[in-house]
Amino acid sequence: MEEHLEAGKESKPSSMSPDLQGDSSLQVEISDAVSERDKVKFTVQTKSCVPHFARTEFSVVRHHEEFIWLHNAYVENEEYAGLIIPPAPPRPDFEASREKLQKLGEGDSSITREELAKMKEELEAEYLAIFKKTVAMHEVFLQRLAAHPTLRRDHNFFVFLEYGQDLSVRGKNRKELLGGFLRNIVKSADEALITGMSGLKEVDDFFEHERTFLLEYHTRIRDACLRADRVMHSHKCLADDYIPISAALSSLGTQEVNQLKTSFLKLAELFERLRKLEGRVASDEDLKLSDMLRYYLRDSQAAKDLLYRRLRALADYENANKTLDKARTRNREVRTAESHQQLCCQRFERLSDSAKQELMDFRSRRVSSFRKNLIELAELELKHAKASTLLLRNTLVILKGEP
Repeated sequence: MEEHLEAGKESKPSSMSPDLQGDSSLQVEISDAVSERDKVKFTVQTKSCVPHFARTEFSVVRHHEEFIWLHNAYVENEEYAGLIIPPAPPRPDFEASREKLQKLGEGDSSITREELAKMKEELEAEYLAIFKKTVAMHEVFLQRLAAHPTLRRDHNFFVFLEYGQDLSVRGKNRKELLGGFLRNIVKSADEALITGMSGLKEVDDFFEHERTFLLEYHTRIRDACLRADRVMHSHKCLADDYIPISAALSSLGTQEVNQLKTSFLKLAELFERLRKLEGRVASDEDLKLSDMLRYYLRDSQAAKDLLYRRLRALADYENANKTLDKARTRNREVRTAESHQQLCCQRFERLSDSAKQELMDFRSRRVSSFRKNLIELAELELKHAKASTLLLRNTLVILKGEP
């Protein structure tokens, strides 16, 4: 069997996008995706009336590494230093689900055939859910870019959407990954040096408030994400625990010949339906809560990176002022120092203007997304709670022999 048949095709990924405000002149979606053993192929479909494109509708096939290349192109471009770069989609990871399926296929003498079939069904559903979320996360990244008035005009974005052949992008090797890790350490140390030892003070109350807020917000989102994952995992474990209970009751129902036979079979059916309900609860919490928190954990980090770039620009401006004062005192290279000081001033002001608007957009976007997802989660949990209550009540009535 070919590897891509393991996950099948997903004609339309589930939507988990935050509110994306953009005009209809550039619409991007992932219309199809195929999972293979070592990669996922995404079919990116574009509809546009932008004059840059030769056609109004076209599609290309892209791999995860090409999404990362596009994200890095934005991050490394100085023109976008004052913008929140949408977080890159996480790498597709199906290894855990594959290993579970493989171990399940090896068999276990203590597991009945019925239990094995149900566990396999659960793992296949988990695998498909991960696949759908992977597609959705990659689609959100592209839609964020397409909705942004500045990022949507980038040449690399046009190439990504329109160029019909492979972009020949490779993943990072160990040396490059180590280099990126070291750069993150240097950036963290530089930020601590700027805000701590250098005594640099924020000149704008708005950015000082945003910086304090984002530090606390990022920490709380990370903690909430861990707790939401634990709750979701507990629901999954509970659903799995119902499998042997249901199988045991079903086995008793087939062996008993007295009046308990019907009761055992009804109880087995009850636990099987409860298992499916718990599975849906876990799936809804994963999609509407855990995924949302995980996304805004990455998005808040992108906002923190923006504040760091602006703070770095402020430090450069302050250093340029000091250099200019020394040059004037010595009466040497004054014109060069003045030119450098003006460039630093212009860069800092440009970053401050764009960063303020970006942070205000980030605030409204996250509030809207949290409100939407939490309302939907509450409605779904109420629906599941009513279904569970009704199921227990009906089963109790049947067991009592009432009409």
